[in-house]
Amino acid sequence: MKLYLRLFDFSQKVDYRKEILAGLTVAMTMIPESLSFAILAGFPPLVGLYAAFIMGLVTAVLGGRPGLISGGAGATAVVLIALMQSHGLEYVFAAVALAGVLQMLVGVFKLGKFIRLVPQPVMYGFVNGLAVIIFMSQVAQFKTVVNGKEAWLSGDAMLIMAGLVALTIAIILLLPRITKAVPPSLVAILVVFGVVMGLGIETRLVKDIASVSGSLPPFHVPQIPLSLETLQIIFPYALIMAGVGLTESLLTLNLVDEITGSRGNGNRECMAQGSANLLNGFFFGMGGCAMIAQTLVNLSAGAKARLAGIVAALTILVIILVGAPFIERVPMAALVGVMVMVSVGTFEWVSFRIINKMPRADVFVGILVAGITIWLHNLALAVLIGVIISALVFAWESAKRIRARKYVDENGAKHYELYGPLFFGSVTAFTEKFDVAHDPEEVIIDFKDSRVADMSGIEALNKLTERYQKAGKKLHLRHLSPDCRQLLQKAGAVIDVNILEDPHYGIVTD
Repeated sequence: MKLYLRLFDFSQKVDYRKEILAGLTVAMTMIPESLSFAILAGFPPLVGLYAAFIMGLVTAVLGGRPGLISGGAGATAVVLIALMQSHGLEYVFAAVALAGVLQMLVGVFKLGKFIRLVPQPVMYGFVNGLAVIIFMSQVAQFKTVVNGKEAWLSGDAMLIMAGLVALTIAIILLLPRITKAVPPSLVAILVVFGVVMGLGIETRLVKDIASVSGSLPPFHVPQIPLSLETLQIIFPYALIMAGVGLTESLLTLNLVDEITGSRGNGNRECMAQGSANLLNGFFFGMGGCAMIAQTLVNLSAGAKARLAGIVAALTILVIILVGAPFIERVPMAALVGVMVMVSVGTFEWVSFRIINKMPRADVFVGILVAGITIWLHNLALAVLIGVIISALVFAWESAKRIRARKYVDENGAKHYELYGPLFFGSVTAFTEKFDVAHDPEEVIIDFKDSRVADMSGIEALNKLTERYQKAGKKLHLRHLSPDCRQLLQKAGAVIDVNILEDPHYGIVTD
């Protein structure tokens, strides 16, 4: 019963017409993309479609939020190219299954929350870079292979392709002004399909990429030796795939959270992604992750529940089984037009409007992340570098904020009232504030507005203590927070500082 409720979202008001139409639109855009990614990686074309079906269905039912669409994604397929070339498809399936297990472990240990550490400039760079990648991947459809070499379309072929893409974009832009009853992307695909078939126009069709006809995903145990050597081969690929897949999925989840004004469950999404990839490894799929372009197509079509994702997955399965003759005749130009508009909608145009108001470091991080995303097509690496640089900038700025107010009390003891955190970045500035040679015999460091954050801070206190001891003087600490006290107690073998116990005052109540 709980699963039934989860499938159809009876907990919220669902527009079933919008959900079904959105699911059909998503399926139309997902099929050529999954086929392209499979072919790019050297897999059989159906391996990409099986991944789209399995990923889409499992994550739609079990995922961390409604509206998120997953499938056979290029970000994860690219990771497996080298393994495919060196060891073959069976090792790929084993790596995909192992990646699923690793992703499930992330969910079990609730590590999905760490995606919240991604700063906004990194998100801007990630999304903008991804928008450029989506757009550039559509530009490739204006090229053809002549005598084994890639060349731009020319003459009537180029004009027809450009005209049909323009027609698709025009319908998507203008139809919402007339009616919002149906998804404009689906209408655009059907109209362009009708024009091409009705007028007998010669242009590139889905069948020119690959055949989409097949059977149900077959159960298949990867035929590999069960040995430590095999694990050493597949584990690095599985680890990278798991990291890339979760990074893209959780960032997409965050993006959907911002768009919808609601909050998804990152750990649940990790479990769903892992379960789907584990099934992929045993059902002839290449695995995948959340697909931001298809997710945005889904949201723009008005979908808010899980039903759209389920419809999209089942539509792909029906097309594999019986609908291939129809879908293979859909013009690629229609799908290119849809994806071009998705790239335009994906781009964070607001980042240009606020660029003059952002700190220079944030601007640099955003541009760097976008550049790495576009250049290397490695979303996980781009985000990781962006987070590291942002963390270093934050550490540097925080290190400059530590300061001390100094005074001598009536008993002749010198006080240092600290402001700002004591951590690895601020230890140098902290140490420079003390005048050991000229200080009186008793010195008190007040941490009321400061805290010891890490081992570097403890070591700095240890060295400062030694300097005062050599000078025959006593050093006391005051107003340490409970967590700082605990940190110092754990480092008892490293540091020996006299801590002044502060008096506890009762609270006067009526």
